[in-house]
Parts: sequence; structure tokens; C-alpha cells
Amino acid sequence: MERVDILGVKVDAVTMAQAVERVAELIAARTPSMVATANAEMLLRTTHDAELKSILNAAKLVVPDGAGTVWAAHHLGKRMPERVAGADLVLELMRLAPARAWKFFLFGSAPGIADKAALKAQELCPGIKIVGTRNGYFTAEDEPDIIAQIKHSRPDVLLAALGVPKQEKWLAAHMNELGVPVSIGVGGTLDVMAGAVKRAPVWMQRARLEWLFRAMLQPSRAGRLVALPKFVWQVHKQKVNG
Repeated sequence: MERVDILGVKVDAVTMAQAVERVAELIAARTPSMVATANAEMLLRTTHDAELKSILNAAKLVVPDGAGTVWAAHHLGKRMPERVAGADLVLELMRLAPARAWKFFLFGSAPGIADKAALKAQELCPGIKIVGTRNGYFTAEDEPDIIAQIKHSRPDVLLAALGVPKQEKWLAAHMNELGVPVSIGVGGTLDVMAGAVKRAPVWMQRARLEWLFRAMLQPSRAGRLVALPKFVWQVHKQKVNG
């Protein structure tokens, strides 16, 4: 697969179908692997977080999660066929799961959210196996029990909703110990599945305005919109500097 360098992070130029196929290959390989969903805010963060940048560049798949990531590739003169939103990728994998006997573990978000997301997954994808859930509120002392719970459940896919960059760093630190074939940092995906957070209408998603909807719905996120012009400026500097 072609990879596009955006602010020093190699992002895979894939379609949704290609991303799903790649995850299926990683599950079949049974070797602990990470899949990352890179939006503009995450990519901008890597400009001052070397650890996160290293983790993303070691991931087996980095999908362009966000209109900003697709724009950046095009601005740099590179091919990026479409946005591959993390929430949509998770749903596509869950739809295939019953036929392929893939098992999921949902880890993160506030207490009760992962359980509600599991119920929604079972409603949308009859026959799916959710082998465990755990909320994202924990201390270092809780980690051995969490790791033991995940290992005992033997999932094929671990969805971690701890926020960026905590989820990526936690997965990277424990990936080999957990032994899960595919681990994905999914941000707010479990909240959306559980119905705790609304997702933008389809027309706004297609118009690449999902970021605006989130800011309108959650004013506390408005300050994070400052990251967008900073991201645009950094990408433009990369283009000018070659």
C-alpha cells in the first residue's frame, strides 16, 4: 500500500474496503498489531510528541480519519482516495464479524458506555461476539487486572477508547503482553455507538463538516478547533520546504 508522509507520519492511502481487507489480514496473521485512525488533531500533536509519532509510524495500518488528513495529502500532491473514519471502520469490521467468528473487547469511555455499545453492536450485527467490556477509568494499580481480563477473553480485536494520545500509548506499551491480533484506538466511537454522543448528519459528513458539528454539540471542544488552522499551516510549510 502507498503511504503518504504528513508531518512526519506515514498515513496509508487506502479506501474503506482496502482498510477492512488489511485488518482481516492482520487478524489472520495472529501477530499483535496496532491500527491507528489519524485525524488532523492527532497529526498536529505528533509535531511536539515524538513518542506518539514513533508509535504511529510503527502501526501496521494508519487510516486517514478526517477530512483534514485527506486534504493534507492532496495539498502535498499525493493520492488519498477517501476518508476512512474510525467509527465507520469499526462498524464495517463488526458487520463482518459474525461470519468470520471475530471476537471483540470494548475498553474505555465512562462507566456503562462500553456495555451500552456492546448491546448496540449485538443489535446491529446479530451473532457478533463481544467477549468483554471495561470502562476507561483506571489507575496504574488497576492495569494488571485489566490486562488479565483482556488476555483471558482472547479477543481478535481490541477497541480502546481512551482518547488521544493515551489510547495509542497504552496499546503500544501493552500490545505484546495482551497478545491481541488487532488493537485500535477509537476515541469517541464507543460513545457514539452507545448513543451518549450524536454523530453528525450524513450530509455534514459528506460535506466534511463533522468537526463543526462536534464543536456545536460540545462547546467544550471549541478550543480544539484552533488546531485546524495550525495543522493547515504546518502542512503548507511541509509542502514549501519539500
